[in-house]
Amino acid sequence: MLRYTGHPLVDVGAATIAAFANKRDLAQVTDADLHAFAEYIAQNYVANPLKSFLNVAFPNSGYTQPAFESAPERRVNYARRVTTVSGKEDAADEVCVFTGESATGEWLSAKELDDKQKLTYPRGRAFRHNVPMLLGEDVINFHPGGDAGLPISGKALLCIQAFPMGCAKVGGKLLGVHSDNSKITLHFARKFLETNLNKVNLARASGESKLPEAGTSPKTILIETLLEVEDERIKAQEEQQPYAATAYHLSNSGQSNPLDARNPPLVMYEMPLEMIDFIGAVSSAAFAGAWRAIHQRGWVLPKAKKRANKAETAEAETDAPPHRNLLYEDLFNLPQDAPRFIRRYLLRVPERTKFEEDPRRDYSIRDEASLISWQITQLFLEKVVHMTEQRIQTIRDMADRLADYIKAENDKPFFAKFYSATYYDQLRKILIRASDALMKRGQPPLVGYDAYIAVFEEPAYDREAGKQRTSWSLARDLMLIRMIERLYDLKWLQANLDVIPVETAQDDDKEKQQD
Repeated sequence: MLRYTGHPLVDVGAATIAAFANKRDLAQVTDADLHAFAEYIAQNYVANPLKSFLNVAFPNSGYTQPAFESAPERRVNYARRVTTVSGKEDAADEVCVFTGESATGEWLSAKELDDKQKLTYPRGRAFRHNVPMLLGEDVINFHPGGDAGLPISGKALLCIQAFPMGCAKVGGKLLGVHSDNSKITLHFARKFLETNLNKVNLARASGESKLPEAGTSPKTILIETLLEVEDERIKAQEEQQPYAATAYHLSNSGQSNPLDARNPPLVMYEMPLEMIDFIGAVSSAAFAGAWRAIHQRGWVLPKAKKRANKAETAEAETDAPPHRNLLYEDLFNLPQDAPRFIRRYLLRVPERTKFEEDPRRDYSIRDEASLISWQITQLFLEKVVHMTEQRIQTIRDMADRLADYIKAENDKPFFAKFYSATYYDQLRKILIRASDALMKRGQPPLVGYDAYIAVFEEPAYDREAGKQRTSWSLARDLMLIRMIERLYDLKWLQANLDVIPVETAQDDDKEKQQD
């Protein structure tokens, strides 16, 4: 029986086998299911389009070994040997480092070109051509006791052979997802497996020798798949328990430099509980319409192709559909970058960037006031920032008070100054002056002391700085979101759009320094 081990290569592979057998739990996987997937490997891994697909995971293996080109039966022989699962327990055998079971079997050496050639390393040892990210056969440094190879059981090795089919191929590397919730690991493996099987069928039907890669960036495809997974879980009425996940974007080619920051052989993308919890909640029916309008504006704009005739450059052709969603990618910076995320996507303040296809350059409160939603902002504060319900309500109440004041007094200068304040002292003086004016007319102050302290002076823990800090600019941005939404509902904002300064992409480092 298969079981999860905690290692992503084995667990994603095991989930892939379960998905291939149409099972929803590893406990349901039978020996017949293992043999069925092993037979799929023997028939399909040894020929294109999967043979070329596997170069990224198992280069120089029997699947891809150029020396076997003239003898296809050797590829099949290799495939059957590395997928043989034996229930035999031998006390003399080594213990598998993944499962704790007996490390039985003789995995065919990449250099073994003749079936009669004897293996020169112990039974049950695997190398880089069998298991991604290991050392090669000739490398004995850094192995325990100077022993080359990794002790591994037949089940664990079969799961690792299944691993690529449970991944997306993006940017020449495999992208697999492993979660502390085993059901999520299985969900992702099933989605990627279905995509790969469809691509195999299409490639064969069209006579193609290679599988097309995913047309989106790694982070974007992760969020797109996560949204599909969450939708399936809701429809299946699965128990909605919080979980985190890690995505592994890896190559086993051995050609990349581990020290090359631009293209390392392994990149890990953390998908923290806060981010996943927010995505799951905001994708529900209650928020879906408003959230869709926001994340659709996160897609990178198509590049404009200039026509050959320079006189006609005013007209443009566009590339294929966009392949990156910057909102999706910025989700991976949560929760530590929550204030910037709120300002960019929930308040719609434009972003300073030289990237001409960046849609955030054109964000505008004037043009996109209908996208500003306190309901989504409140959900974000609850799920990602972990702000208390009491403080959220205090911010909302104060924002409503200011919006009602602006509407009643038609005080456009107040709104403009409140919106444009770049220093905390400026904001404080704006509120004090407005309160003084009201009190001179016999009315209560605009903002009370207790509410002011609760909104602008209550410290929050800054994970990045590792200390408590206040953030007046975050509080001001949250208040603006609610004020704009309320003034929009009251029809005041539509009649006074000139009160909103013409936004340019702002660098909020100055405000950050003033917090």
